[in-house]
Amino acid sequence: MAKRSERLLNLMQALRRRRRPVAGQVLAEEMGVSLRSLYRDIETLKSMGAAIDGEAGVGFQLRAEHFLPPLMFSNEELEALVLGLRGLIYGPDAEMALTARDASSKIEAVLPKPMRDEMTSIGLFVIPPREIDPDNLLGRLRRALREERQVWLGYRDKSGAITERTVHPVALGYFEGHQTLAAWCTLRQDFRSFRVDGITALDVLEAPLPEPRRTLFHRWASARDLPDLT
Repeated sequence: MAKRSERLLNLMQALRRRRRPVAGQVLAEEMGVSLRSLYRDIETLKSMGAAIDGEAGVGFQLRAEHFLPPLMFSNEELEALVLGLRGLIYGPDAEMALTARDASSKIEAVLPKPMRDEMTSIGLFVIPPREIDPDNLLGRLRRALREERQVWLGYRDKSGAITERTVHPVALGYFEGHQTLAAWCTLRQDFRSFRVDGITALDVLEAPLPEPRRTLFHRWASARDLPDLT
């Protein structure tokens, strides 16, 4: 049988995957334990701060605002967190680099000492070419995405021609050597991709997007036949 800490982690993951209450017997079979042990594990998670609703005979569900106890990071999850944060810390987005450093410090502070030591010694790195964005275009584009606002762009295409247009931001992709904004282009009346290094001028407008960005995102993903990115 798996160690109890691993079983508790697996139970949290099983609850997180479900959007509706799930019967205790179903969870017990999935965890490979008795129903009595499952109820005991549920109570243990609750005592650690996990916001689990439900009771025996009714079913259990993890609330969206649940607290994630420190032990809930497996070694692989911790490696994924560190790898992603280091990619941002050494990336071109200076604002995001600072935010990633702060997030890394907060995660490290709440980890038990053995995991904290493990986090600081993980030998995984993503070090892209660091050409700092001097005009903070990335930060402004992230704000437009977050606040769901339209953006006015001056843009230089591959041929060197410069055009102006208003776009509805959908997503911002960070690639190894460049960043790309995906947006609905009002000039072309279609989804377009704009390399950030081709943006010659940018203004985040007060005008909100005409529809929720989530809706735009799914339309864009469907039009490009992309896998589920959420």
